[in-house]
Amino acid sequence: MQVIEAGLTAPNKKFALVVARFNGFIVESLLQGAVDTLKRVGQVSDDDITVIRVPGAFEMPLAVQRVAASKKYDAVIALGAVIRGGTPHFEYVSSECTSGIGKVAMEHDLPVAFGVLTVDSIEQAIERAGTKAGNKGAEAAMSALEMVNVLDLL
Repeated sequence: MQVIEAGLTAPNKKFALVVARFNGFIVESLLQGAVDTLKRVGQVSDDDITVIRVPGAFEMPLAVQRVAASKKYDAVIALGAVIRGGTPHFEYVSSECTSGIGKVAMEHDLPVAFGVLTVDSIEQAIERAGTKAGNKGAEAAMSALEMVNVLDLL
């Protein structure tokens, strides 16, 4: 049996983080977790990390697509937070964000880590941005680190 697995260090890889401004009080914690993980775990230097800010989750797929098309980065990490409200807006935004970002990864053969929270309440968002449920930004960065290395092995 052959098993292909990869480590988490990627000191010579370049990462783009596409970060939504909407719900910034949550997203900034995700960004801190992702950058900390890239640096400490992945041994990625500041010069190899680019942060691209966009208005919200709905705008993220277009920015991720442009980043992927540039061929300047080894992986993209998408960070945002969509919190359910009293209207169907949540479903539209989270659905378009999720499917759009997923399409980019497949079309460009590029790891795109999905660190966009889709939650029912502010409390759930806070839990996933660095308290009880960990930091989903850090988890997305770990995924990106591993995937750039797995793809190198394939």
